[in-house]
Amino acid sequence: MSVNEPVSVHILDREYTVGVEASERSSLMAAAKLLDSKMREVRGSNRMAAVDRVAVLAALNLAHELQQLRDEQHARDRELTRTLGDLHHKLDALLDTPR
Repeated sequence: MSVNEPVSVHILDREYTVGVEASERSSLMAAAKLLDSKMREVRGSNRMAAVDRVAVLAALNLAHELQQLRDEQHARDRELTRTLGDLHHKLDALLDTPR
């Protein structure tokens, strides 16, 4: 049974308490730091920007980066599958060659 522990994170000068398993604490802290950084980047020097707008734009930026990584991974997976298929055919041809 997993037990969630309360963890405080600071995002754009606001404190949020989140329940997380002990084993995921460092990952949550890294995610909060990344989100804080993205939100500060989006907000830039406009300190009066609405926090909800900054949050949505930061989330959109992060989602876009995630989608790009997924697309790249999918392309690598396709290439790996193709290469392994080619190697499989070459091995089959070698094994089928009479000696």
